[in-house]
Amino acid sequence: MVKAFRVHELGGPEVLKWEDVEIGEPKEGEIRVRNKAIGLNFVDVYFRKGVYKAPTMPFTPGREACGVVTAVGPGVTGWQVGDLVAYAGNPMGSYAEEQILPADGVVPVPDSISPVTAASILLKGLTVQFLLHRCYKVEPGHTILVHAAAGGVGSLLCQWANALGATVIGTVSTKEKAAQAKDDGAHHVIIYKEEDFVARVNEITLGKGVDVVYDSVGKDTFQGSLACLKLRGYMVSFGQSSGTPDPVPLSDLSAKSLFLTRAMLSHYNVTRDEQLWAAGEVFANVASGVLRVRVNHTYPLSQAPQAHADLENRRTTGSVVLIP
Repeated sequence: MVKAFRVHELGGPEVLKWEDVEIGEPKEGEIRVRNKAIGLNFVDVYFRKGVYKAPTMPFTPGREACGVVTAVGPGVTGWQVGDLVAYAGNPMGSYAEEQILPADGVVPVPDSISPVTAASILLKGLTVQFLLHRCYKVEPGHTILVHAAAGGVGSLLCQWANALGATVIGTVSTKEKAAQAKDDGAHHVIIYKEEDFVARVNEITLGKGVDVVYDSVGKDTFQGSLACLKLRGYMVSFGQSSGTPDPVPLSDLSAKSLFLTRAMLSHYNVTRDEQLWAAGEVFANVASGVLRVRVNHTYPLSQAPQAHADLENRRTTGSVVLIP
C-alpha cells in the first residue's frame, strides 16, 4: 500500500482525500516509479473541479512527476531499476508516493537536472515548446502578449520567447509579479489591475497590435486579447483560470481575419519520437540557461489541498512542487 490523494467528488481543495491505495506490480509494458517530486499545475484544479472530465471516478490527480524506477514489467526494454525518469500528461495519477506508468510514457532525466527541477518544468516546458514552436512559430521581430506572465507557464514563455528574439509584453496582477516578469525577459509589463491592458498594448505597439496572444486566463481576458491582435493575428487559448470564455461569433474574427485555436499539448506530442524530441529541447534549454526554473513554492505531498488553495487564489508565482 502507498499513500495517494483520491477525489471522490468534484469541488474545492477539500475534496482531495489522503488515502492508502494498492498499486500492484507493473504489467507488460509498464514500470513502477517511486516519485521524488511532483509538479502542481492548474490543469489539476480543472480536473478537481470538473472543468475537465476525469476518465474515472474516483481518481488520483496529477499529471507530472519525476522519480526512480522501482520495478520493470515483462517485455520492457530500455529501463532498469534505479533509472531517474519523468513524465508529463497522461496517465493522470502523480499525487502518489508510487505509481504505475507506461514504459513508453516516461522520458530520461539528464544527470544535470535535479528531480525537483524536472518535476517543476517538464509539463510547463513541453507546453511552452509547442506554443512557441509549433502552435504559432515565434521568430525574431514578432511581438507577443503573454497573460499571467509571472505564472509557471508564463514565466517560461517570457524567457523562451525573449531568447527567440521576440518583443514580449506580459500582464500580471501585482508590482511584485511585474518585477519577476521583467526579470524573466518581458520587455513591457502591464499590471492589469491598475491599467487597461488593451489600451496599453495599443500604445506599446503604436496601434498595430501584437502577432500572437497566449491566453491561459480565459473569461476575464478573452475579448481584450482579441482586441490586442494585429491584422491576421493569432489568438492562442490554452487555459481558463478565470472561467470558460463566452462563445465567439465568427464575426469577431472576421473583423481582422483573425486566427483562433484552443490548443492542447496532447495533440502536439502524439508519437514517442515527438515526446522525446520535445522533452530533449526543454531539458537542453534548462542546461544552457535559456530557461531558469523558478521553484518558488514547495509543499509536502500531504499538504496538496493547501497548495491548490494557494494556486487558485494567486498566492503563488513560478512553479509549485509537491514532495512525497
